[in-house]
Amino acid sequence: MSDLPEYYFRVRENGAAVFRIDTENRQRRIEMDQIAVVNIRNGEVRPQGDRELSDEDIRVIKDWVDERRTILAEREVDDIRRAIDHLNLTTQWAQSRATDDQLEAITDALLLTMHDLRSVLVRKKADRIMKDHQQRGE
Repeated sequence: MSDLPEYYFRVRENGAAVFRIDTENRQRRIEMDQIAVVNIRNGEVRPQGDRELSDEDIRVIKDWVDERRTILAEREVDDIRRAIDHLNLTTQWAQSRATDDQLEAITDALLLTMHDLRSVLVRKKADRIMKDHQQRGE
């Protein structure tokens, strides 16, 4: 039992419920005592009830928030790479296997989505180019 971490984070939509793990009791059972709730977006940590968090509690929670933000950012980029793969597979499907009825069912929605995405990407690319030119003094 001593291999268990001292803290457990139950992931929620925008953060986590934070528990302290206790195995040092007479029944030798795992006890999970909720000590806080953390919001991943703004980093807010709310102690549970009237509890005061120790410096160690706060350090562990802040480390978890930093690590979680890194993981979520990596997942976000991976999701976009998967979307690129799906677009390529969609192109292959539309070219080689799609029926006229299937194409009719998805064409307008897909074209609007792709137009919207292209507009955003072109605008963001132009913004980056302008920013780069300004930084170089051109």
